[in-house]
Order: sequence, then C-alpha cells, then structure tokens
Amino acid sequence: MRILMRTAANRQAPRLLALVVALGLTACVAPERRVATAPPPIAVPVAPAPAPLVEAQQNRVALLVPLTGSNAPVGQSIANAANMALLDVGDKRVNLRVYDTTPGAAAAAQRALADGARLFLGPLLAGDVRAVQAVAATAGVPVISFSNDSSLAGGDVYVLGFQPGQSIARTIAYAKGRGIDRFAALVPAGVYGQRAQTAFVRAVDAVGGRSTAVVSYTRDPTRMAAAARSVTNYDARIKAGGGTASIRPDGSVAAVTGALAPVPFQALLIADSGSAAAQFLPALAKFGAAPGTVILLGTELWNNEPGLARAAALRGALFASVPDERFRRLAERYRAKFGSSPSRLASFGYDSILLVNNIAGNWPLGAPFPRGQLTTRDGFAGIDGAFRFTPGNIAERSLEVQQIGNGAITTVAPAARGFAN
Repeated sequence: MRILMRTAANRQAPRLLALVVALGLTACVAPERRVATAPPPIAVPVAPAPAPLVEAQQNRVALLVPLTGSNAPVGQSIANAANMALLDVGDKRVNLRVYDTTPGAAAAAQRALADGARLFLGPLLAGDVRAVQAVAATAGVPVISFSNDSSLAGGDVYVLGFQPGQSIARTIAYAKGRGIDRFAALVPAGVYGQRAQTAFVRAVDAVGGRSTAVVSYTRDPTRMAAAARSVTNYDARIKAGGGTASIRPDGSVAAVTGALAPVPFQALLIADSGSAAAQFLPALAKFGAAPGTVILLGTELWNNEPGLARAAALRGALFASVPDERFRRLAERYRAKFGSSPSRLASFGYDSILLVNNIAGNWPLGAPFPRGQLTTRDGFAGIDGAFRFTPGNIAERSLEVQQIGNGAITTVAPAARGFAN
C-alpha cells in the first residue's frame, strides 16, 4: 500500500509543476501568445509481487549419510535411492537436502537445522546417530536413523535398521513349526553377539523349545574350532560313549573308538555372516554336527551376501529377512540409471521417503514434523515390505523365511503383507 501511494504522488508532481509554470507564463507574457500545455505523464504500472519460490512451499527434510570415506558407497546408494523415490511419488511438498556426515555428523546436522530442516533421515552409523541426536534435541527434530542399534531408540530417535532379534525369532518359530525342539547357538563376541544371544534365548522360550548351549567366540580359526567343540558337547559325549578324546598335534580329531552319542541339538544358530558360518563347518563335522545331521540357522546378515546361494556347504540352511523381490526390481532400475549396483541398504533411502510422503499430507507447511503418526498401528509399506515403529521407536518388520538350495535361495515362508494387531 505504501508503494502504491508513493507512486501516485510521483505522477501528480509533473502536473503541479506544469500548472505553476503555466500560471507564471500567463502573468508575464503577452496574452496573444498561446502557451503549450505539457502532455499528461505516462502512467507507470505497479509491478506485481514475484511469485513465491516453489521451495518456500515445501517442508525441508535432511538426509544425513556418508558421501565420502570408506562408507561412501553405502551413503551414495541411500541418497540416490531416496531421490529415485522422490521422482517416483511425484510429490512436491517435501524438499530433500543431502548432507555428508563423514567430516562430522554433528556439523552436518547443525547445517541442516540452519537450512530449516524439520526432520532428519539417517545417519547410518551408531556413533553418528548419537552426535546427531544431541543436535536434534535442541530443536525438537525427530531422527529416523538407519542404524540397527536398538539401544539408540527412544525420545527423538527412531531406528529403521534391521534387527537381529526379529530375524532370529522368525526363524526359530518356523523351525519349531517343522518339528524342531532342541536348539543351540554360536554367537560372536561383541554387542551384536550379545543381542543375538538374548534374542535366541527369548525366541526359544517363546516357542516352548529347549536351548542346549550358547557359546561365544572370536573370529580366530582356533577359537572358532574350540567353540564348535564346546557347543556340540563333544567331550561329554566321548565320555558317555566310553571313548577318549584324542586331538592330533595338527589340531585334527582322531577317530574315536566306540559309539558316540549324537549332538544334543537339532538346529544350530550361527549369528554371524554366511561366510563366517561356513568357516565353522569343518570343525562341526569333526565333532558330529555335519551338514545334513543338523539344521543350520542364520540371521538377517545372510541377506546381504550375493554369493551365499552358491555356498554348497550351507545347503538347507534357514534364515529370515525382509522380502527381496521389490529390492531386485529397484536394483535393476538403479543400475540402469546410475550404472552401478546399489548397496542392499539403499532401500532405507527409498522407504524413508515413502514414509515421509505418506505423512506429508498431514504435515502443515512450516510446522514441526507430526511424529505421532510414525507409530501408527497399520505401519507403512516399502521396498523391504511392511514395517511399523513400536512404542519403543524400533522398526518392527514383516519377515520371510528363506532357505539356501542348490545355487539358489528360495522363500519357504512368505512375509505377511501387513500387521494383524
């Protein structure tokens, strides 16, 4: 309004000046001379206000992933898949910006806040999640992390990563349904192994099975052989059979005279990668648990090993993971677009954008992200199948059971399409 008033006054100024000049000339000049009047001023149109930028009509979301350093291939895969999802959904209500966490996750989060981010997707590593959490808490911004560390969940942090406990529980429940009652486990030393052990014990109890042994190991050939000997209860079985244990100087097991009792379990969980599980097989065979005599069980880690289907020694082994068919189709599109194969974790980028898009219609422009909708009971659908966040902020997933066959991995129990309760 002020601009309009100033413009009108400016248009009147020439008229007043012309009038004053005309009056002066009339007083001083002979009346027979005609005085030329000034032409009317040209009207200057008021320029319309510029249209707001499209970006100003969007809620900003920050994707925090490693784009440099040793984890760059994973972070770049996640970022590329997230942008593929944005193009696929075609929704213009979200403005996604990507920040590199390798130079410093906290600094990346601070830059994102300064740019107006109201939601953080990522980061990937547990240490980076802790750093980002400290920054996010100051602004009340939720963090949907890609870590699998369940201890990070709570408050502003939601954990989207795959949980070993869910995979173990699904596999053991399937095995119990096929008549297996007695279970044992080999778990690696460290945090992952501790959580796998807890999940194993709970899962066996939940299905009414019996746990015969849980043995921890470090990834050293000698220690792994000792763990195989312990979990099979080899020494006690030797004594029960009337024989004596005999280990040759080279570490191999000498033939045992007399009858040897069978191992005390029907299924053995090896809570490690598929390649680590394969390293146990020679020792397990020596101690009476050769493939075919027991069922081997794996975890969600096995779903990230492309060569696992060709591991003949693991034929018949079972593990539970997210469904793979949609990811295979995504990977084909990814290769066509970027000329390389994505990390298996690229699905986190795609599915997190689908989640945001699902909620975007209920996210007013400029308002805080409506975190209450993250825990909807119906959950969300994505490349990795159905998932939802529990009240503890951990992603609960619908998993399928897969079995290693002759050069292929087949689904023996499909994942549910959604959640019954």
